[in-house]
Amino acid sequence: MANAFSLIFGAAVALMCLLRFWLAGRQIGHVLAHRGSVPPSFAGRIDLAAHQKAADYTVARTRFGRFALAVEIAALLMLTLGGSVQAIHAFWSAHLEGLAYGVALIFSVLFVSAVVDLPLAVYRQFVIEERFGFNRMSARLFVADLARQAVLAIVVGGPALLAVLWLMNEAGRLWWFAVWLFWCAFNLLLLFVYPTWIAPLFNRFVPLDDIALQARIEALLARCGFASSGVLVMDGSKRSTHGNAYFTGYGRTKRIVFFDTLLGRLQPAETEAVLAHELGHFRHHHVTRRIALAFVLSLLFLAILGQLVDAGWFYRGLGVAAQNAAIGLVLFLLAGPVFIFLLTPLLSLLSRRDEFEADRYAAAQTSADDLVSALVKLYEDNATTLTPDPVYSLFYDSHPPAALRVARLQEAG
Repeated sequence: MANAFSLIFGAAVALMCLLRFWLAGRQIGHVLAHRGSVPPSFAGRIDLAAHQKAADYTVARTRFGRFALAVEIAALLMLTLGGSVQAIHAFWSAHLEGLAYGVALIFSVLFVSAVVDLPLAVYRQFVIEERFGFNRMSARLFVADLARQAVLAIVVGGPALLAVLWLMNEAGRLWWFAVWLFWCAFNLLLLFVYPTWIAPLFNRFVPLDDIALQARIEALLARCGFASSGVLVMDGSKRSTHGNAYFTGYGRTKRIVFFDTLLGRLQPAETEAVLAHELGHFRHHHVTRRIALAFVLSLLFLAILGQLVDAGWFYRGLGVAAQNAAIGLVLFLLAGPVFIFLLTPLLSLLSRRDEFEADRYAAAQTSADDLVSALVKLYEDNATTLTPDPVYSLFYDSHPPAALRVARLQEAG
């Protein structure tokens, strides 16, 4: 069944692999070359042992990332050119038809992908994270998380998938636009219900009980003209020692969430500065812009799928003789990331720009020195390398390199 598109797909896979392996090699080499000394801008802030731990952690994750990439590419080729999607179609088409067939086909492919990813996830959590002292997750909790994720995929994802397949079959030539409208509405709904209904399935959220810090946060919120439905502390420590803070929800459901690990490490002024950075994302409409960008890209991709779903060469080129909406959707989801991979540096650039802007906002509302102090502690606690390879960082990193970010804040201060 191979055709010209098979060669194009194979070439795109090879290009993506070569680029990702080359970037990983650069990252490993650069981090190891600078392992022996703390960068001058962090001297006196981070000791050599912590710097070397971050280097070793980065190298371990990057090396394993190359192995995981090889496994994932092998699974992708097995599913497509290797004929596994065709075999799954042959099995379910003999037992089911209509929407039931489509849902069974897609969930089967997702199941195969999950089975391939499972040992990789286990190794990341219980070998790499454990080796560097970050893992606090038990095997029992790991399995419970998997079970909850599977139930959510069925309960939430199942009806959504049924709606998408129904629209693809019944909405006429512009089905892709109808699917896009549904997809936008579905994701906006998830933004509203996630904080209240989904997040508590995985973590416990309690109100912040530090009265002095609460007063400090409320003063900052009032100063910034920001309203939220609550300031909560999440038990992130039951899975990892990594610390973080984030906003969740949208509109009236917005919540400020601190990991308990972060609050245990930062001083009140530093916590306020971190929160001011997150407020900067909202003040400059970064969250809204990112949602809008995601919706624009999804419209573009669905319009492309609208042209491919009736193109026999697309199916044959990816190893499938049959042709229908469910197969077209699953093949597009499998092959699409290979072709859009080159968008990664552009998306990373936009994200880093937003981070700089949020930093400037935080420096204006609180103290640049407090934010620098908080960031240095987070870099150390999360074992974030201070010396990433510049090309690797430009391609992948959603946040600016540590040295550049701190330098910009010191200038703002």
